[in-house]
Amino acid sequence: MHLTKLLESEGKVLFDGGTGTLLEEMGAPAGGAACVEAPDAVEKVGRMYADAGSKCIVTNTFCMNRIYMDKHCAELDVKEVNTRGVEIVRKAAGDRAAVLGDIGPTGEMLSPLGTGTEESFYAAFLEQAATLAAAGIDGFIIETMIDLNEALTAVRACRENFDLPVIATMTYATETKGGRTQMGDRAADCAAALEAAGCAAVGMNCGDLTPEQMAVVVAEYKAACSIPILAQPNAGMPRLDGDNTVFDMSPVDFAAGTIKCATAGAKLLGGCCGTTPDHIKALGDALRSLQS
Repeated sequence: MHLTKLLESEGKVLFDGGTGTLLEEMGAPAGGAACVEAPDAVEKVGRMYADAGSKCIVTNTFCMNRIYMDKHCAELDVKEVNTRGVEIVRKAAGDRAAVLGDIGPTGEMLSPLGTGTEESFYAAFLEQAATLAAAGIDGFIIETMIDLNEALTAVRACRENFDLPVIATMTYATETKGGRTQMGDRAADCAAALEAAGCAAVGMNCGDLTPEQMAVVVAEYKAACSIPILAQPNAGMPRLDGDNTVFDMSPVDFAAGTIKCATAGAKLLGGCCGTTPDHIKALGDALRSLQS
């Protein structure tokens, strides 16, 4: 499915939801390791989202860059994980949905707050992006970024080397004071900078916001940029159930809250932590009612 046509279409576009929780329920690893160790489970998740109406499905390759993997899962191979990630979702999506290559943060901080350099981050993002592109994605999604400079480095690695659309989403700690990431980046600044860097769409995912609070940040983006906006809230705020983190907002409540993101200006809508195909189906139903 041609991603550019989806982004340029007049109607709202439904994305997918969370993956890790569903994989854990199937007894599979929650991270990129599942692409190698439990490919059938990853394919099942992708197919469930396609069945729920998702027109964009993201590969299970979050944070599968060399910097993150060398520290957290050095036993895995960067090329194998990312290649399999694309192949699995492509098989699950068929011609029903576009496949987005997922690029997450490195898990490190850029200097002077950390020891990371833009050169090393760029190289890690480029290596992952090259593998995703070679495997046949329809576009990139750079997500869950709390540092605008790291996000821009990832965007440059994709934009300067590949002729594929790039979507970039930041993660916000608060909707107040103009919407702020944990690093203090303002929502309007993020939207404007990412648009200027050549993104085809920008937005927000995850974070410490309810769907309704995310709608406030969407409005900040709408005033600051002219490209499509993506909103992917969690299924409410997390709570601890023993040692487990639980997101228990119902599909109906999630859809009602996320519709407020749509009315605030988001064209692209989906879910993040705790959301399931049921949440995405409920959101799709609500979007159709909104547009009818």
